Amino acid sequence: MAHQPNKTKVTVVSVAEFIATVDSDVRRDEAEALLEVFARASGEQAVMWGPSIIGFGSSHYRYASGREGDTATIGFSPRKPKISLYTARNFREFPELLERLGKHELAVGCLYIKKLADIDLMVLEELLTRSYAVARFDYDAQAESG
Repeated sequence: MAHQPNKTKVTVVSVAEFIATVDSDVRRDEAEALLEVFARASGEQAVMWGPSIIGFGSSHYRYASGREGDTATIGFSPRKPKISLYTARNFREFPELLERLGKHELAVGCLYIKKLADIDLMVLEELLTRSYAVARFDYDAQAESG
């Protein structure tokens, strides 16, 4: 069976232009704050992945099923109901940080926050830094092994 290509790819849309389209003043301010946190955690420039995900770094993945592609190593989307945070790894790998993070929800591939005021941004930055480092190590090792 042929695998469908990944629909979420790097685009040429500017991050600043995307953030300017966010409806809520509060969400725009939160997105600006998250830009700084994610940039420090990754050491990368922000780029748009698809129409609504602001990503930092790129990691290649390959599943046992044969499906493979590229994804942002870490990223976020300032969605209306909740802010979605993404990592190429699983946030559940860092339970001690999740316990200290503050009010959040976990799903399979992401972490949701209703508002930044609900969480500790220093803990978030540590969580993102560790997630980024582990993902880069794993995906770099995977690339070397071919």
